[in-house]
Amino acid sequence: MNVRIEESWRQRLQSEFDKPYFTELVSFVRSEYSQGACYPPGSKIFNAFNTTPFDDVKVVILGQDPYHEPGQAMGLSFSVPEGVLLPPSLKNIYAEIHDELGAPVPSSGDLTRWARQGVLLLNATLTVRRGQAGSHQRRGWETFTDAAINRLAAEREHLVFMLWGSYAGQKASFIDSNRHLVLRSAHPSPLSAYRGFFGNHHFQLCNDYLSRNGVKPIEW
Repeated sequence: MNVRIEESWRQRLQSEFDKPYFTELVSFVRSEYSQGACYPPGSKIFNAFNTTPFDDVKVVILGQDPYHEPGQAMGLSFSVPEGVLLPPSLKNIYAEIHDELGAPVPSSGDLTRWARQGVLLLNATLTVRRGQAGSHQRRGWETFTDAAINRLAAEREHLVFMLWGSYAGQKASFIDSNRHLVLRSAHPSPLSAYRGFFGNHHFQLCNDYLSRNGVKPIEW
């Protein structure tokens, strides 16, 4: 499966790799990928970590699990490869950025450019079975990604956590809001965007906070 994780993350998460739950998770994921289509490709499972090393993280945007249709998932939350039709949630994210900052709406849904600026685009669950949303939840991925968020919250200062929807919002319980900016709102999904995502000003608030703390803001 050619699964690799960037060295700064490997060092900080090694204790998770050594735990029984992770051994069971690896066995489950290997079995799933061997039996049929799963996403993202094996080499992209840790793409969020590989593209945004630990010390480069400025912002965390948490998704739930990868897109589950062919050609969409690329290991970055909310992101799809160049040339793939924009998913509805990403369209709404772009619309909010446009309304807040006046930035033009991109035609590409590839958010690698954000990740390279320090936006950790992390899904709580890192794999999924084709056509079955949530099929790899509660198998251990959430324990692993919670550990990653915990390490960031404990070891870094002045990060911005964007937590959209009730699931992501639960992570606020272990993030010290005196050390970091925690932004919560409705999810950008069409089912909930009009109930508090639109008009949340998260992208402007994020950049203002980064600037106040001497950190280069994100070019959204």
